[in-house]
Amino acid sequence: MIKVNFYHLSDAPIGFEISGHSGYGTHGNDIVCSAVSSAAYMTANTLIEIMKLPVSADVDDGLMKILIPSESATKAKDILLGFELHINELAGQYPKNVTITTTEV
Repeated sequence: MIKVNFYHLSDAPIGFEISGHSGYGTHGNDIVCSAVSSAAYMTANTLIEIMKLPVSADVDDGLMKILIPSESATKAKDILLGFELHINELAGQYPKNVTITTTEV
């Protein structure tokens, strides 16, 4: 099961944490894991490399945690909301493989 936790500060998203493996397919052939990973890396790379925001990033096997400082939340809002929408759609399509929580910080 992939667990995605979105971090929100008031009405603005400031990051996310993804952990686990979906179990939908075999290692290397898991379309759910690929979809989540691809979207997460695109989001992280856009925030860091394109927008040049000061992002705290932690990536390991089966784990990705991205946090934006509160002063950059407005700049990152649209990208993070788009990512959140995408993950919500995936969770709707694969409810046995992706769960979502939200933490107010």
